[in-house]
Amino acid sequence: MSLEDKLYPLLRLYEAAPQPVKSLAGHVYRTLPVAWRQGQAYPKFQQEARDCESWDADTTRRYQVSHVRESLIAAGKAPFYARRFAEAGVKPEQFESLEQLSAYPLLTKADLHQHREEMVNPEIPASQRLYITTGGSSGVPVGFYLQRGVSRPKEQAFLEAQWSRRGYRPGDRVAVIRGGVTSSRARGGISYYDATRDWLILSSYHLTLDRLPEYVAALQRFRPNHLHAYPSAALLLARSLEQTGMKLNFSLTSVLCGSEKLDAESQAYLERVFDARVFHWYGHSERVVLAGQGRHTDHLYFWPGYGYVEFGEADAQGCREIIGTSFHNHVMPLIRYRTGDYAKFSARMDGELPMTEIEAVVGRDYEFLVSATGRQISLTALNMHDSIFDGLLAVQFAQGKPGEVEFRYQPGPAWPPARAESMRAGLLRKLGDDFDLRLREVGEVEKTVSGKHRWLVKMA
Repeated sequence: MSLEDKLYPLLRLYEAAPQPVKSLAGHVYRTLPVAWRQGQAYPKFQQEARDCESWDADTTRRYQVSHVRESLIAAGKAPFYARRFAEAGVKPEQFESLEQLSAYPLLTKADLHQHREEMVNPEIPASQRLYITTGGSSGVPVGFYLQRGVSRPKEQAFLEAQWSRRGYRPGDRVAVIRGGVTSSRARGGISYYDATRDWLILSSYHLTLDRLPEYVAALQRFRPNHLHAYPSAALLLARSLEQTGMKLNFSLTSVLCGSEKLDAESQAYLERVFDARVFHWYGHSERVVLAGQGRHTDHLYFWPGYGYVEFGEADAQGCREIIGTSFHNHVMPLIRYRTGDYAKFSARMDGELPMTEIEAVVGRDYEFLVSATGRQISLTALNMHDSIFDGLLAVQFAQGKPGEVEFRYQPGPAWPPARAESMRAGLLRKLGDDFDLRLREVGEVEKTVSGKHRWLVKMA
């Protein structure tokens, strides 16, 4: 197990510590050998990420058949999958070709909600499980388990490999605007220094025109090589710079944008304002599949050594749902997982890399809550990566006036009402003290005419 995985439960204590303590602890941590910090699996995944960019079709197929079989066998040890596989009449030990995967049942986020504990491989000890949550189609974070010593070093290795297409090198200085909570006060601090990685963490919650000079000053003191940001945060910073005429007095090598969609027009705008190449990628907390732009093209390429990708039937616009089977996580493999995200295909494929290629991932538009002082809070940044929403069926934000927010939640049968106040406190830590937050229990959250979940309801 990596040292990073062992220390992960202490992350919140580290983030809450005074800056001198963080700097000292982080400096000591960064002097340790990378194999200690990231674990023994990290160099193996680094090598695989480098190699699979040049695999031929036969090599890719052999690798994926082998690792899909491993995931199927590990999954089959869990009660949930054992039942599903038996009902479908499939046997993981007999898996020999990728075409056979279509006989296996699809997995939904509702399955994760309802059967998570039954999906865990009982042969792997609890000490190797790392609990994570991610936003679901109902607005409720979906909980699942990663494998300690495997999932996180793998993710780091593949992210670094794809970032290198825009000039990133391990050890480069990075400024991050991705939902890090630097203060729960509206006039609180906008940044802290993460010495464990030599990264500057900037708040995505305090970026307003009147505080822009603080952001510019912090960036110019730190002089990062790369800006790592939610697309919505990068666009907000770029528009603020353009509107005020302020400029950064250093050059960025790249702007790294993930976790939200980024269309071609917005990418071109960011590249013009920051005078740096933008790199966009598609991934998710479940660590099922990962795709990144090429070195010279903006199309997305799925890493064949990361997971196996399939696509559902085309909708009216020709887009197809992304379906993935995870590799390497034998604690809780996800088999033919319906992500709820849709791939857009192009008649013109660039073919720059020998990987499954799509034009873009279709996602929802950027949605913001507005505080009483004018701060814009991205709903992406409000994703709670803990168990605070466990037991809820759906959640939704509603806003009519700046600073006033109603949080609607639909409880399930296992929801303990006593947890409502801790949920409210957790949300306020992210929203800040210039929000009046009201909780409202509902029988069902409001949906669109077509029955889809609405994350944000705008009230008159």
